[in-house]
Amino acid sequence: MIPRRFVLAALPLAAMLVAAAPQRRSAPAAPPAPPPPLAAVERIALVTEMGTIELALDGAHAPISTANFLRYVDAKRFDGITFYRAMHLAWGDQPNGLLQGGLRDPRRLFPPIAHEPTSQTGLSHTAGAISMARNAPGTATADFSIMLSDIIGLDADPKSADPEAQAGYAVFGKVTAGMDVVRKIWDSPISQTLGEGVMRGQMLEAPVKILTARRLPPAP
Repeated sequence: MIPRRFVLAALPLAAMLVAAAPQRRSAPAAPPAPPPPLAAVERIALVTEMGTIELALDGAHAPISTANFLRYVDAKRFDGITFYRAMHLAWGDQPNGLLQGGLRDPRRLFPPIAHEPTSQTGLSHTAGAISMARNAPGTATADFSIMLSDIIGLDADPKSADPEAQAGYAVFGKVTAGMDVVRKIWDSPISQTLGEGVMRGQMLEAPVKILTARRLPPAP
């Protein structure tokens, strides 16, 4: 905030008093308040155009990914973002696939975070799990996916010869309420032309907006 400027009347006495007064040094800027301690479970409500999705983030087992998600929530950088991708898998029990959303404006991204493989956290890509989207390991920022089904092939596989499979993706929580909303968004019409590479044919024709993302009180 720009401080208001006060103008003194040009009276001789006032001028002498100002000249005689010792100059005050500006107080150093207070450091930013540290984030609150990370709880074992952090609860979040994503209010979307189609309803509310409640999340329980696992701060105990995936603290890096959880703290990163909370940073975007607290900065309100998730307000107005969209769910834009619905991957439909034709095999297995239906519904089978995942829903992806995130912040697609690079100017509003925080730095990437370290990768937390499921081999380290003990978590898994089961139905309702929320996982960080990424390119190479260590590039995840604000995009995330919600599993519609068990897709444990996305878990880390340390025995694999493929570095991508070795790393897998980072699960950091799960949906606790609103899977019907996730399903409704996932069932939205898909564009046959949007998207590049593997994402072509998986992009929602009309992305669904997340109106607000806020912390919820701890569960009783």
